[in-house]
Amino acid sequence: MKNIAVCKAILSVFCCALIFWLTGCGLFEQPGETVAEGHRRHLRNLRVEQQEMMEDIDRVMQTDQPSKLTDKRIP
Repeated sequence: MKNIAVCKAILSVFCCALIFWLTGCGLFEQPGETVAEGHRRHLRNLRVEQQEMMEDIDRVMQTDQPSKLTDKRIP
């Protein structure tokens, strides 16, 4: 019974590897995309990721919202 489970696991891993080997990276590329379009897409992704990182840093440093502190003394 244990041998059957091991054989099934090995067979499933082999099938997945075969599928990825046959399709290659074509699943992740957009068909008909030129080199310039790919470059622009990569630059846009980097810009968006940098903006999101800066928003996360601002949230952690608590600088994303205005301060509710006042310069007036409350009696």
